[in-house]
Amino acid sequence: MSELDEAWAEGLAEAEARARAAGRTDIAEYLALRSSNDLIRTISSKWLLGMFATAAGEANRAGAAIQISNEEGHRFKVGNNVMVGSSLSLGSGVRMLLVEVGWPRTPPDGFIRGGGLAFANIKHLGIKPANEALRLVLNPTGTPRWIVEGKHGSHIDPHELHEKDVRNHIAILLQGSRT
Repeated sequence: MSELDEAWAEGLAEAEARARAAGRTDIAEYLALRSSNDLIRTISSKWLLGMFATAAGEANRAGAAIQISNEEGHRFKVGNNVMVGSSLSLGSGVRMLLVEVGWPRTPPDGFIRGGGLAFANIKHLGIKPANEALRLVLNPTGTPRWIVEGKHGSHIDPHELHEKDVRNHIAILLQGSRT
């Protein structure tokens, strides 16, 4: 967690405590929900990026030589909305796989349609048909899950992201580097 994220969490906790002390349970409940959602977003984002980093590491141990780099404070657009979060770049030869994940941080950033908590892109630079858009949602029991919304952000055949999907993206990255 970055210093800004820590300061934000601390500020939310203080504001919630002040609201409770002032008898403003409506504001306190909203701030508690916001804090809970931020925790879900953070953990789910780290999990998603970690899955890709782990799969790349396994491929490297098998001789793939994937270059891995991270970026915090990464900003990207989804339609007219701005997502702020992290990115993971995986490079193999001339091929590049970019995984970016984030959510709107301030009201001018916009929102995520469909009740999503966060948004992610999986981009194969130069191989547009392999790109996928993901949305973080809570299932009926409250468990977070990443839903693949389809190729190029279409909503055709949405499904939950699994480890095999991540391994498939790594395989696509490596296909061109073996020639």
